[in-house]
Amino acid sequence: MSDDIRLVTIGRIFRRRWRLLVIVAVVGALVGYGASLLFPPSYTTSTSVLLAGQWEERELLTQAEIAASSTVVDRAAAALGWSGSELRDHVSAKATDGNIITISGTADTPERAQRLSDQVAQQFVTFAARIAGSTAPDPAAGPEALRQKVEQTDRRITDLANAADPGQTVEGVQARTELEKLRTALQEAMKKLDEADPATDKTGMVVMGPAARPTGEAPPTRMQLVVAGALLFFLLAVTGHLAAARANRRLRTEPEIAAALGSPLLGTVDVPGEPPALQPKGRGSRAWIRRLLGLDTRWDIPTPRMSGDEASRRIRYRRVCARLRDQLPAPGVLLAVVPDGDDIALRAAGQLADEAESDPSASSSSRGYPMLRVVQVSVDRPLVPDRDAESGALVVLSAGSWTAGELGGIAQACADGRHEVVGIVVVSTVLARPARSADPLPDNAAPALAMRGHARGGSV
Repeated sequence: MSDDIRLVTIGRIFRRRWRLLVIVAVVGALVGYGASLLFPPSYTTSTSVLLAGQWEERELLTQAEIAASSTVVDRAAAALGWSGSELRDHVSAKATDGNIITISGTADTPERAQRLSDQVAQQFVTFAARIAGSTAPDPAAGPEALRQKVEQTDRRITDLANAADPGQTVEGVQARTELEKLRTALQEAMKKLDEADPATDKTGMVVMGPAARPTGEAPPTRMQLVVAGALLFFLLAVTGHLAAARANRRLRTEPEIAAALGSPLLGTVDVPGEPPALQPKGRGSRAWIRRLLGLDTRWDIPTPRMSGDEASRRIRYRRVCARLRDQLPAPGVLLAVVPDGDDIALRAAGQLADEAESDPSASSSSRGYPMLRVVQVSVDRPLVPDRDAESGALVVLSAGSWTAGELGGIAQACADGRHEVVGIVVVSTVLARPARSADPLPDNAAPALAMRGHARGGSV
């Protein structure tokens, strides 16, 4: 199926099944509304925590996991007086650019969502500071203690230098040189320690303001669920129609129908389509529902083309009758077999029978048209009357209404009744042209027509 045919088919579905599609979309909207009642509205807001210092990406991811951990969430729930097990699925954290951890909280009201985000951020900062404090080195090994150690070592170096051999021996000079080098190294180390940047400390975390109070619901909102339900059901209905059309095995072309019945095609005839007011209507609630949804008319058949006049349609019928006359060895009676339920074919068979009876060549020297006896045959259990005086069977049916198996059953029923299928007539529906009303002639039309008549008489 090409793209153009798909577009034509979808357009045909919209035109002929728009009532059904609208009702299906409304049902989908109601289903979406019902789903929104099962999922109450929720609100989400976020707060940011700035991590001072230099952090690697994996370290930021670790901090984000800590912020959303059950330990932090349980501490926030205890501070708020809420249940921690309910909040674990409503808190999330992620690391963003600039050493920032974004903590998001979801609750059933904007106020609760704001309080949850702020409290989790505060508990995260407190918990991170506690972890950093518990893992910090002993205060005795801090910078001040280290500075005191350096001073003590410097005095010790001075004492050792004074106690060294005051002579000018080689060993004494080397000892004092090594001690001076050690003193210089200690002084440089202390200078670097004093110049160290305190910003490299990773224990500093700052909450960047309170969370903003959300002004709208978090997706999916009730309106989104309603629209999604209507759209989903609408697409399912269209897809179902397309799948049914692809799985439809009804024969649509004349060669396929002729191959299924094993008989030649004698021609195609047209039947003007009936207006909706004249179409047969069923009774009962099921028929009323089918008419309401537009299921009483088929959507998968092409739009009927515009018909010609009555004379052109009768020419087609006469040509079929003429082919029947030429094909039969002698004039006789043919059995016009019509599948039961094919109203279009039944009308065409009746028109063929009328044309055969009004044969203009019956009184001339040429043979007349064969007479037709119309019978309807069920496609479920086809049964054709036994052969009596008939010269064969003519199958009249509409295209796109029957499968190959159903037509094969009709052909087999004709063979069981000892009727040879001499031909097939395919019927198509056309749109009848509107009848032109007899408009009144203008005042000067009669004199003009009279003058034209006199002129023609004079010319003769």
